[in-house]
Amino acid sequence: MTEGAALMDTINELAADESTARIILAIASEPGDAVTGRMIRTVGASETVARVLADEVPAGPDGDTWQRRLAPRLDAAQIQRVLAETERHGMRVLIPGDAEWPAGIDALGDGAPVALWAKGNPGLLTGPMWDRLTITGARASTAYGEHVTTELVQSAVADSRVVFSGGAYGIDGAAHRAALASNGSTVAVLAGGLDRLYPAGHTDLLTRVGKDGLLLSELPPGAAPTKWRFLQRGRLLAALSGTVLIAEAGYRSGTLHTAARAAELGRPVGAIPGPITSATSTGCHRLLRDGLATVVTGYEDVRELLHGVRDRAHRAVRERAGLESDPLEAGPPAQGRDLRGPVL
Repeated sequence: MTEGAALMDTINELAADESTARIILAIASEPGDAVTGRMIRTVGASETVARVLADEVPAGPDGDTWQRRLAPRLDAAQIQRVLAETERHGMRVLIPGDAEWPAGIDALGDGAPVALWAKGNPGLLTGPMWDRLTITGARASTAYGEHVTTELVQSAVADSRVVFSGGAYGIDGAAHRAALASNGSTVAVLAGGLDRLYPAGHTDLLTRVGKDGLLLSELPPGAAPTKWRFLQRGRLLAALSGTVLIAEAGYRSGTLHTAARAAELGRPVGAIPGPITSATSTGCHRLLRDGLATVVTGYEDVRELLHGVRDRAHRAVRERAGLESDPLEAGPPAQGRDLRGPVL
């Protein structure tokens, strides 16, 4: 047996386990890879790994390109390193079907994460979506933006909401710090491996989030953040929460990508207006002008958006159950009506 064949056999043996197969595919693919997602949905993760390594080209219009892209990135030694680092750093790997796999993430369809690495309390992912709020915005934030973010986060924590953000400088950092200072729950979604906390200037903050809240990433240990991965991180922030709030953003801020993905997923977006002379508010004003967001002037506006998500979810459940209306909402019976029924 050649060395290459032995390595393929080793990888296929590791991939016999569904969780490990998904780890292997997360190593080989990039976030949002819909071809890999479609393959997993069609044949399962273990068979998808086998098709990457197979001599024959997988069927489908993208099969050849997909295989040539992923196959060189499968290395048995690297897979073993990722497995060892995951354990060494006390991370958990979540896959669909796990109790902590977050509701709402599957709305991304074939572009959903292959797996999620978690460090901290993954139980923060198990609550209903309307109890989760993403707050993000400009890295070069102003004192105004950070002040408003802090006040909104404090109110959200008092309202028992879990605060999500991206761990970046500016608004993201203000959101995480406010949640921790209020003894609330916060989740930082990162664009690289959880063993490489980024940005480096937030190492202490993110370490505390991992201790008192949760660090989350769809990338394995050792993975570095890239421009593409930052953009794809935005789709996770949009899908994981019931509402996305943009506190400050420049006209071409990457944060607007998060807002756009939220709108595509049917998640309400709130934007905080600022002075028309402020460059860090032009992105928020753009969202409002284009009808992609509603004005947020205080936490009551945020609560209304979250309650709207809750009410739509409850209505959808009733409709699927064939109940056009909730009998509990029918109101009290007419006065004088005999509710005793016939005497038998």
